[in-house]
Amino acid sequence: MVKAIDNKTLQNLMWQRERRAIALLSSLNYRTGELNSYLHNVACGVSELLNVDWSVVTLCQKGFEQVLASSLEMGEGDHIYALHGSLTGTVVETGRSLAVEDANKYPEYGEAPEGYCAYLGIPLRTAEGEVIGTVCSFHQQPRNFTQDEIQFVELFAERAATAIDNYHLYQQQRQFNHILEAEVENRTAELRAAQAKLVEQERLAAIGEFAAMIVHEIRNPLTTMTMGLKYFQRTVTTESAQERLSLALGEATRLENLLSEILLYAKPQMLQLCELDANKFMRELLSYTSEMPEAVSQQFEFIPASVPVKILGDKDKLKQVFINIVRNACEAVCPGDVIKWEVNILSPDHVCINVCNGGEPIPPEVLSKLTQPFFSTKPSGTGLGLPITKRIVNAHGGELSIYSDTTGTTVSVQLPRISIKN
Repeated sequence: MVKAIDNKTLQNLMWQRERRAIALLSSLNYRTGELNSYLHNVACGVSELLNVDWSVVTLCQKGFEQVLASSLEMGEGDHIYALHGSLTGTVVETGRSLAVEDANKYPEYGEAPEGYCAYLGIPLRTAEGEVIGTVCSFHQQPRNFTQDEIQFVELFAERAATAIDNYHLYQQQRQFNHILEAEVENRTAELRAAQAKLVEQERLAAIGEFAAMIVHEIRNPLTTMTMGLKYFQRTVTTESAQERLSLALGEATRLENLLSEILLYAKPQMLQLCELDANKFMRELLSYTSEMPEAVSQQFEFIPASVPVKILGDKDKLKQVFINIVRNACEAVCPGDVIKWEVNILSPDHVCINVCNGGEPIPPEVLSKLTQPFFSTKPSGTGLGLPITKRIVNAHGGELSIYSDTTGTTVSVQLPRISIKN
C-alpha cells in the first residue's frame, strides 16, 4: 500500500514537472532583435525546471565560449572562456548531451566551474546540424539527471538554437538590406545625375540654336551700326562728338564680345583630343600667361607632380580654361602677390591642377554663383567666362571646383588621367 502511494506521488510529481516544462516553453516569446531577453528566459527556465543552482546559454566558436545568458548575475562585460579541458568543450567536441553526477569523480569529462560538481550540457544545433553553443546547468552538490530532465532541456536548447540562428539570419538580412538600400540610393543618384546631364544637354542645345539665331539677327545690324559710327568718327572733328562716338564704339565692341561668348557658351563642345604631359603643358602655359597684361606685375610659383602625368585633352580648349582661371586669379590680388600652380595626383585615374591666390575670401553667397551664366562681380564682365570654363572641363570628363577662405581662393580642375605605358 505504501509503495502504491509512492508511485502515485512520483507520477504526480512527474506530471507537475511536465506541465511546468510545457508552461515555461509556452512562455518563451521570441521577437527578432530581442535575443538577450529570450535566452535569459531560457536559462532561468532550465534552472527552475531542474532545480539547479546555475544555468547558462553559451555561444561556442574557435575554441572559446561566450556566455550569452545566465540565470545568475555575472556582472558587466563579456564573459569569454577557453573550451579546452572543460565540460562544455566535451559537449561541443562530441556534439552530444552530457550529464555528469559529480565532475570531481569523473575528471575525464572535463572540469566544472569552481564550486560546482554536477553538470548537464546540451548542444545547440542549427537546422544544418552545426553545433554553435550549449545550454549548461551546474549544481553545487552531486545529483543525477534523469532522462526526462535531459529531454526537457533538449527542448529548451532546440528553441535557443533556433532563436540564435534566426537572429544571425536577421542580422545578415539587415546588413544585406542596408547594402541594397545604399546600392539603390547610389544607382538612383547616378540615374538622376545622368538625367540632369541629359536635360542640361537638351537645354543647352535649345539655347544654342536660339542663341545662334538671335546673335545672327543682332550681329548684322550691329555691324552696320559699327560701320556707320566709324564713318562718322573719321568725318566729325569736334572733341565732344569724338568722345561720344568712342563711347558708342566701345559699347558696340563690348556687345560684339558678349555675342561671341554667348555663342561659345551655348554651342556643343567639340574636342580635338590628344595626349598631353600635364607638367610640360602647365610649364608652357605658365610662360604664356605670365606675359598677359593682368599678370605682368604678379609672381608665379609652379609645383609639378613628382612623376610624369598624362592626360587626354583638347590643348587649345584647356589653354583657354587656364588662361581664364589665371586672369581671374591675377585680378583678385595686389601687384607682386604670388599665384601658385600645382599639379597633384589624386589617384591612378585622376589628376588635379590647382591655381591658388592669396586674395580676399569670396563670400559663400557669391562663391555658389560664380559658374552660373551671366553672373559677374566685375563691372564690365559678361558673366560667361567661368561658365564656359566649367563646360569645357566637364566636356573632358572632369570637374571644376572653387574653394575660398581667409588664406585665399583655389580653383581646382580635376581631369581624367591616362596610364603611362612602360
